Amino acid sequence: MTSSTLSRGAATWALLSLAVGSFGIGMTEFVVMGLLPNIAQDLLPVQWAANQEDAIAQAGWLISLYALGVVVGAPTIAGAVAKYPRHRVMIGLALALTVFNALTFILPSFGLVAASRFLAGLPHGAYFGIGALVAADVLGPGKRAKGVAFVLTGLTIANVVGVPLGTYLGQQVGWRAAFIVVAAIFALATVCIAFFVPEHEGDKARTFRAELRVFKIGQVWLTLAVGAIGFGGFFAVYSYVAPMVTEVAGSPAWTVPIVLVIMGLGMTAGNLVGGVVADRDLKRTLLGGFIALAIVQTALALSAQGIWALAVFVFATGFISSCLSPAIQTRLMDVAEDNQSIAAALNHSALNMGNSLGAFLGGAVIAVGWGFVAPAWVGVALAGAGFLLAVVSFSLARRPVVAVA
Repeated sequence: MTSSTLSRGAATWALLSLAVGSFGIGMTEFVVMGLLPNIAQDLLPVQWAANQEDAIAQAGWLISLYALGVVVGAPTIAGAVAKYPRHRVMIGLALALTVFNALTFILPSFGLVAASRFLAGLPHGAYFGIGALVAADVLGPGKRAKGVAFVLTGLTIANVVGVPLGTYLGQQVGWRAAFIVVAAIFALATVCIAFFVPEHEGDKARTFRAELRVFKIGQVWLTLAVGAIGFGGFFAVYSYVAPMVTEVAGSPAWTVPIVLVIMGLGMTAGNLVGGVVADRDLKRTLLGGFIALAIVQTALALSAQGIWALAVFVFATGFISSCLSPAIQTRLMDVAEDNQSIAAALNHSALNMGNSLGAFLGGAVIAVGWGFVAPAWVGVALAGAGFLLAVVSFSLARRPVVAVA
């Protein structure tokens, strides 16, 4: 059965199956951020004893390595599998995510855990990219941003439920417990996709070499830069929420999961709104979103000493960032011409370049002694840069298209 002949109920089950996997991805990507102090204390005991800030900053490399895996895996996997049936590809990706997250649970040292985080990131972009194409096919023409948003729904709900619960579980039982839960979620997603996602023949004419033509399009590079740099402002804050709550606001560790729930609620609401507003006016969504993100993160930096103000602006940061996410992916698909499989996956390369950049710069300003509120200022600068890049992209779009040689 093809997607176009699905009943409404069958289509719903197909989309929900994809969302289970995106829930797992949201949890594995973001639960590390709430557990950085726990991971640093366990895997880097010498550094922790000498300087806790340095240990936490080094543990932040786990975030950057996962993001690097996404950056590497998204275009290579999506390009290589473009000709294969999408439902089979999705099963394989969910299975790989199961195995690699189980390795994070098992492996004993910081170096090996770091390697497992890189591996776990490899299937991430291809899962979301190809899943977005499946969702768009199920929903029908004219609803691409809504299809993207639906697949992302699992990720945002993970930030409301999965990440806070995983953080609490990791704090109480040990950080590794969160990852065996993640592996179980991916195992469930694998089964659900196998049963409920309809068969979808791949395009046998598409080759990896043909898919790589997307990199000759100048607007693709600009849009990737918009996502990587502009969205890095969100990750600069999110990566260091835990020490911001405990060290800056002076709240106990048990409040960290609560703040993560608040950010997750903002992300979920923003994702729902973002799919609608991006379909209506993509340009205003992007430009206005980056301006709003810079303003909100400025307010966060100035008021983080109070837990209530911190919670409000963390919610706003999650909301605005998730409004931007469907818009960035839709813009990338717009400028990628007929290279849709790799373009949809490249969005997650861009966002995770932002993840890596934000986590790295946030850790760097902490390591030099600027304090745990400094990542918010990094976020302001990156959001401003994203706005300027988006202005350039839309300005050049009014001119004749020039391909990169």
